Amino acid sequence: MTKDSKKKLDTTQMFLLALIPVLILIALLGLSVYLYGDNSLGGANQMALIVGAVIAGLVGWRLGFSWKEIEKGMVKSIKSALPAILILLMIGALSGAWLISGIVPTMIYYGLEILNPTIFLFAACVISAIVAVATGSSWSTVATVGVALIGIGGALGIDSAMSAGAIISGAYFGDKMSPLSDTTNLAPAMAGTDLFTHIRYMTLTTIPSITITLLLFLIIGFSITTNDSDVGALEMSKLIDENFVISPWFLLVPALVVFLIVKKVASLPALFIGTIAGCLVAVFFQPDIVQEITGKYLQTEGDTVVWDPNYIQASYMASIDAMTTSVGIETGDAGVNDLLSSSGMFGMLNTIWLIVCAMCFGGIMEACGLLQAITKVLMRMVRSTGSLIATTTGTCLFFNTTASDQYLSIVVPGRMYADAYKDRGLAPQNLSRTLEDSGTVTSVLVPWNTCGATQSSVLGVATGEYFIYCFFNIISPIMTVVFGYVGIKIAKIKPKKKEEKALND
Repeated sequence: MTKDSKKKLDTTQMFLLALIPVLILIALLGLSVYLYGDNSLGGANQMALIVGAVIAGLVGWRLGFSWKEIEKGMVKSIKSALPAILILLMIGALSGAWLISGIVPTMIYYGLEILNPTIFLFAACVISAIVAVATGSSWSTVATVGVALIGIGGALGIDSAMSAGAIISGAYFGDKMSPLSDTTNLAPAMAGTDLFTHIRYMTLTTIPSITITLLLFLIIGFSITTNDSDVGALEMSKLIDENFVISPWFLLVPALVVFLIVKKVASLPALFIGTIAGCLVAVFFQPDIVQEITGKYLQTEGDTVVWDPNYIQASYMASIDAMTTSVGIETGDAGVNDLLSSSGMFGMLNTIWLIVCAMCFGGIMEACGLLQAITKVLMRMVRSTGSLIATTTGTCLFFNTTASDQYLSIVVPGRMYADAYKDRGLAPQNLSRTLEDSGTVTSVLVPWNTCGATQSSVLGVATGEYFIYCFFNIISPIMTVVFGYVGIKIAKIKPKKKEEKALND
């Protein structure tokens, strides 16, 4: 079939062809989860995505696309994910550095003194929301305070899936409402409105969503029966204190990272600075940890510390090991040992593998016009304002699932539906709000999406386990659809602007 002949296919034919790789992928992913359970991310899902990409490529070839065009689509898609991959590697390095430095143990230690099981989920959501609003980044929030909160929740006997759901709910609320967030800037740009109009309009659906979320976490907190753990919160605090130097001064390092991001320093250099700062804290304040990791000892003469070559070498080796490979602290308790361990950059490689496979599938689907074919059919279902918003929501969910990229779930539907909203006399903030309510927040619910894969890896909780507790992320798209069908606060284009547009046309 030549390139010209593919133009003869009508919308229905293209839609049916586009469904082939999607349905095969869904079937294979379901089979992977059924056979491998939580371990499906260890390779089974990756192979499912590769097979799906191959099927999509064959469909594209059948439509007349050359291998070079298909390959170009894959490369373009993978290239778009490279910033996320680099940040993911740096998060791995930061988690290792903050472990051996005592920063994360310090956060857990003081957190155990303040929090209790009844209010923990509520507090974890609020804390994550505040940090994410300040930084504009759900990823940075989860990688810093989120990691500590998971540890605190475990010590209090809270199910890690619940803790992850509370952390992610708060982090994505803050990310969504922060003017510093890239997606919060991207959505209005795609829809054709300004940033602060977009944020103000989002509050109409977002505040009810987060209010319901916090109420649910409070109800769970008051009714929860914590599981028996290997060690109680007090015993865990004691073990942490015995193995690490604990000081509130260490909290200046995460404060520095938050400050840098608030000052609009890019995430990658901000995380790198935080990583190096963590290594320096480890070298100067945690000599016992450095010794345990490397077996090389800091020499002393009486009360005087002698910085001999052995310890300088040990400091370098401990820092490199913490940032790149698996390190752990032996405390005598298996539960605490798991908490005080990190896999560094190496621990992120499986997630990166998943992201690359997902982007191959999404890149081929987009390059061959298969994603566009499916969304064209979705547009046929638009009959009212409510159905338009519902269709936009469904399209964002579709792109998060198939293209596996949060940004594509905002950019492509934003471009697709901009004229449809204008033609119905709807102000562009309706579209930008829908993009965020459905595209931004649901990306973390898909295991092979860059967001879902990353947060699962960072928190150490499978997406399939935590997603049911991500109340905010589930409620947000439902809320925006309800507002659309009921007609609550649907902004209209002012007649004057509409007339000006007609004259310009």
